Amino acid sequence: MMKQSAWRQMTEPCFWAGFLVILCNLSMALDAHHALKLPSTQSGVLQRHKRAWKWDKLHVFEETDPLPLGTNIGKLDNTLFSESTRYTLSGQGANTEFTVNDFGDILLHAKLDREKQSIYKLSASLININTQEKLDEDEPFLIVVTDINDNAPVFPPALSGSISESSRAGTTVMTVKATDVDDPTTQNGRIEYKLLNGTHLFQINNEGVIRTTKETLDREKHNQYWIEVQAKDMPGSNIGNSATTIVTIKITDINDNIATFKTGTYHFEVKENTKPGSEIGILGVEDRDEIQNKDPTFTLQETYPELFGIRPNNEKDAILSLKMPLDYETAKKYIFSVFVEERTVSKFPDYQGPNLLKAAKVVINVIDVDEPPVFNQTEYKFSIYEGPYKTPIIGAVSARDHDKTGHKIRYSIEDPHCPVTVDPVQGHLSLKRQLDREQESSYTFQVIAQEDVINGQKSYAMVNLKVLDINDNVPELTNGSYVYVCESDKPGTVIGIIGAHDQDEYSGRFRFNLAEKNLNFSLYDNQDNTASIMLNQGVFSTERSVEHTLKIEISDGGTPEQKSINSLHIKVCKCQSGRRAEYCRAYAQTGVSVSALLAILLCIVTILVIVILIVLRRRYQKDNFVALGKSSGEIHEQLVRYDEEGGGEMDTNGYDVSILTSACHDSSFQPAPGPSLYAMVKKPPACKGDMAMMIEVKKDEADHDRDGIPYDTLHIYGYEGSESLSGSLSSLDSSSTGSNLDYNFLHEWGPRFSTLAELYGIDGSDTDSSY
Repeated sequence: MMKQSAWRQMTEPCFWAGFLVILCNLSMALDAHHALKLPSTQSGVLQRHKRAWKWDKLHVFEETDPLPLGTNIGKLDNTLFSESTRYTLSGQGANTEFTVNDFGDILLHAKLDREKQSIYKLSASLININTQEKLDEDEPFLIVVTDINDNAPVFPPALSGSISESSRAGTTVMTVKATDVDDPTTQNGRIEYKLLNGTHLFQINNEGVIRTTKETLDREKHNQYWIEVQAKDMPGSNIGNSATTIVTIKITDINDNIATFKTGTYHFEVKENTKPGSEIGILGVEDRDEIQNKDPTFTLQETYPELFGIRPNNEKDAILSLKMPLDYETAKKYIFSVFVEERTVSKFPDYQGPNLLKAAKVVINVIDVDEPPVFNQTEYKFSIYEGPYKTPIIGAVSARDHDKTGHKIRYSIEDPHCPVTVDPVQGHLSLKRQLDREQESSYTFQVIAQEDVINGQKSYAMVNLKVLDINDNVPELTNGSYVYVCESDKPGTVIGIIGAHDQDEYSGRFRFNLAEKNLNFSLYDNQDNTASIMLNQGVFSTERSVEHTLKIEISDGGTPEQKSINSLHIKVCKCQSGRRAEYCRAYAQTGVSVSALLAILLCIVTILVIVILIVLRRRYQKDNFVALGKSSGEIHEQLVRYDEEGGGEMDTNGYDVSILTSACHDSSFQPAPGPSLYAMVKKPPACKGDMAMMIEVKKDEADHDRDGIPYDTLHIYGYEGSESLSGSLSSLDSSSTGSNLDYNFLHEWGPRFSTLAELYGIDGSDTDSSY
């Protein structure tokens, strides 16, 4: 039914509108026809006059259904129409939505939508088909699309508003605004508003403004309302398009409820060693307002205001805290009252019934614990003068065990670098050593107090020791490097200003004097901790380097007074104007410093020690050779490499046989007393394992013979195994056998044995020479 009604509303106006448009356009076409008739002249010849169309607008309803061949919405002048002429249209929608036929009828070919385009601007002209020339000027005209009620109002999405609870009647909550794209100058585009629910609390006017009607809004009962709003066009009539939406109205909170305790009595247990500032417990408070609007104020009974404190937490409940330490031995229980007050914004706060509790009782039971000792002060401060002291005691600390047992207390300091020690029983603090304020001006350390039982409780106290200053530092010269004399300086010139510095904390006024008189320079005390150096006389040159030194005595005027004598070396400079130093040369001292002399002497001693060690080593080696009965030249390489076979008889270049020959024929050569080193071989009995026994014997000899030379060849060729029928072939033992062999037969064997004949010739001595 709603669809049929809407269709009727849309089609009936279109039908009558189209009929009216046809009548209007026909009337305008007839007027234009009469206006464009060509009058006759006196000559009887027809002359063409300019068209004089009297219309400039055509009207057509939107959403009009065109006929299959087009709907006639107007007519042009056709008095000039002939077979050689044609009408043309140009402009918006020409030849698409609108066309013109040969008779000048303007035809509509499509539905129009005013909301997309409400006016079309076109122009009509008459042209010659053959020449395409315009027979007259273009005549502009408008086609106006007339609106019909084809659009319903539209609300924006998610409409919401808010208002404080207990607001006065007539208070504006919010404004809703719907839009209708139909022509706002007609009833089709005008909108009226209506509430479909919630009218007992809210109302809305034709502007869309929602206001309250009562003062009974209470967030604690209803914190949100959903109101249905209707928007309808064609106000004042029963027909028209409408739309509805849901508007959310939130009730915001104000402080219109009084805070109240949840119970009348609160019980807590607190250990006596609880530290001040700790939280004892929370007293729950009921307040129906939101957290940002709660504003309770808590107060304590005046019985124990110094022991306990109370304040609100983030949730606006009451927090009970400890302000001072508790002592079980003094009081085991505390009972007092707590009160809550709240000043509300509302003059008439919500009624909360007869159970409103604005006061509550608090019971605190103290629990006994084994507490550590307690110092009589949390921090100790002492001071002592630096330097020597008459008594090492600087003060004392004291702690006590408050428990029933009352244990004795022992004191200690754990820091090994602390300059203070503590008496373990009395708590007296004493210095370990002298203190120097210039090295460290204060000390901070901990003193431990512990119960004198196994695993006794401990407590700590901080001690701050300040070192006081005494006048124990001598003044020192400053700015000495800025004192120089120019070659061009005249007598009476101030060549520099010196100062003084003292490491003591409160230095007095420094006084300056010359410790030794100087003819060239003088000193003037400026009475402001500085002194001026003045030139008296003298000629100075950087070419002749002469030492210029002033001995300056500086005293600080303290108690006791400290003095020092400082050397001020004055440089000689070439200066520009204004005593600007260009080149300076200090006195060049001759000689070598003590440190340089010590370094040189150390190097000399090191070289001498190295030389002496080398000489002693060579002398020791030489003595060892002499002890063997042979000179160093007799130790020949051929004996070490005796195991080589060589090149035969003719190889006289491989070995120097002259030594062997001279050894055989030199009658002056006498062996050392006792067996020769090379012949001193002990032959173990020939049995299984004799080689192992021989090795052990040689090892024993080597261990006990400190003068023996460790030649491996002696060990290798000293033993050739057990005796055989042919005897030993080695020539090392031949001199010790005591045999006299005739080697003359070697000459008879030919030239190949000539070398052996020379070695063991007939002139050889009968005396055995072991080599």
